Amino acid sequence: MSVASASAMRFVQGLRVIVARTCSTSQVTPVIAAKHPYKVDLKAGKLYPWCSCGHSKKQPFCDGSHVKKAPGLSPLRFTLTEDKEAWLCGCKQTKSPPYCDGTHKESHVQSQ
Repeated sequence: MSVASASAMRFVQGLRVIVARTCSTSQVTPVIAAKHPYKVDLKAGKLYPWCSCGHSKKQPFCDGSHVKKAPGLSPLRFTLTEDKEAWLCGCKQTKSPPYCDGTHKESHVQSQ
């Protein structure tokens, strides 16, 4: 370890770090964008940003709304190796994102 590194380490170890949280400590949960899946035609090699927060106006894809409305969430980016028709989740509760797994039919989604 160099002399400069050693002195920097001692300086850092002597600091007291106080972390102030500017957002809630509760976990951010997505909102239900739709109580149905979205049928989409996906192209091989294209990068798709699936909205995971539910706030996007371009469902089922991200429009950047999470930055202000759900800062703890970010889009799920995915690409395919072949062209495919798919059903993407609209309720944001799926266990297999970005694909619909039928969770939108459950009472906790339908009652909201």
